[in-house]
Amino acid sequence: MPDRPDPTAPVGRTEDAVVPAPTVSPEALSPEAVAPAPGRLGAVDRYFSISARGSDFGREIRGGFATFFTMAYILVLNPIILGSAEDKFGNHLSGPQLVTATALVAAVMTIVMGLGGNLPLALAAGLGLNAVAAFQLAPLMSWPDAMGLIVIEGLLICVLVATGLREAIMHAIPASLKQAISVGIGLFIAFIGFVDAGFVSRIPGETGSVPVQLGATGHLSGWPVLVFCLGVLLTVALLARKAKGAILISIVVTTVVAVVINEIADIAPAAWGLTVPAVPDDLVAAPDFGLLGSFSLFGAFQQVGVVTIVLLVFTLLLSDFFDTMGTVVGVTHEAGLLDQDGKVPHLGRVLLIDGAAAVAGGAASASSATSYVESTAGVGEGARTGFASLVTGGLFAVALFLTPLATIVPAQAAAPALVAVGFLLMAQVRNIDWEKYEIAIPAFLTIAVMPFTYSITNGIGAGFVAYVVIRVVLGKAREIHWLLWGTAALFAVYFAIDPIEQLLGVK
Repeated sequence: MPDRPDPTAPVGRTEDAVVPAPTVSPEALSPEAVAPAPGRLGAVDRYFSISARGSDFGREIRGGFATFFTMAYILVLNPIILGSAEDKFGNHLSGPQLVTATALVAAVMTIVMGLGGNLPLALAAGLGLNAVAAFQLAPLMSWPDAMGLIVIEGLLICVLVATGLREAIMHAIPASLKQAISVGIGLFIAFIGFVDAGFVSRIPGETGSVPVQLGATGHLSGWPVLVFCLGVLLTVALLARKAKGAILISIVVTTVVAVVINEIADIAPAAWGLTVPAVPDDLVAAPDFGLLGSFSLFGAFQQVGVVTIVLLVFTLLLSDFFDTMGTVVGVTHEAGLLDQDGKVPHLGRVLLIDGAAAVAGGAASASSATSYVESTAGVGEGARTGFASLVTGGLFAVALFLTPLATIVPAQAAAPALVAVGFLLMAQVRNIDWEKYEIAIPAFLTIAVMPFTYSITNGIGAGFVAYVVIRVVLGKAREIHWLLWGTAALFAVYFAIDPIEQLLGVK
């Protein structure tokens, strides 16, 4: 992300929003265009079409490293987001186990994408998707139940891809709402960062006043908050300079500062939150696979109503679809791999692998995994094939043994990255036509309701319902896709579930 001069969010970006780049000529793609290397390297070259796509092994390896280092922050952020939340029964997920699960899913699915999709595309737990798991699913059910819903969502994606319904769903959602969802999730993630770092806090025991305040007492105090502020300033400075790996660099430097401050200052461990920045006894450790397979496919149905489950799964589907489509098209566009019609090669296979990644993420309790727009960092280094993904996946496999390093990062060092990601997602707001109220009002409600209600689901629902109502009032009901009618109806039931249950006598 940080290396792109004009970053666009992974959520809400679709193929119709991307202008096709000059494609690689048929001559350049021809295996005869470049004489393949002899022996085993020649076989690898031919399998991945490395020379045919105008690349070489050096570029692919450098690209694989670049992609890894620009997205390795997920090894810290995913455990922070999932580990800081608790489920309905007050249970937390283990930090070390989350690091292992995150690294494992990223390693396996990125390698599978390299071998099966032959694109320089890496996958890992999706930001935004993990927020849904942590702050939407978990409070309503147990962690295994929540991860089971993610598995179901991934399976549905695979079914939709196989049946061709994916295109219908993608095209049914107006572009303005897709962009608004991106912006809303950006603000929501940034708000989470401010809260987790202690920069913003809820006023305890207060009624009739503002619900949140600056710091814990109305002003900033304490070394941990100072660490967060320094981290934010460093992150935005690196982003402004378009430094490659800005987010990861910020996390590493801010963590070092936190460790030093924790050593020399008298700070109560509780002030840091769940993670105290202390130097571990060992830098490497055996991975802890305790979370693998800890999911329940149908346990959620015993905790919440069917309508709520349908809407939660739909929210995951919506975010995952837009994340995947925007990223895949964006990365292949950047690499010049789109065909003459501006389409992604082997798109069905790529989407199927991405759906399988969602299943794998849920099954490993790492949240839904998806394609990463940071893969453009590797493309910028010359990567053009899936061989770069093998390199990136291999580096994630090495990270399995570096859990102690990842688990010393406090929320105050990781939260600036959430603020930065919020900024990057916010960039989509410029594409919304604010002059047309029929577009702008639903977009505004989508954006505003997410952070203000601490709910991605509520934001999407508000936008969909408002879009349908305004279109009907303007006499444009026939322009509304039937899938939008159905979705808006589900959200209307979702918002009115309490009076409906009272009328039906089921409460």
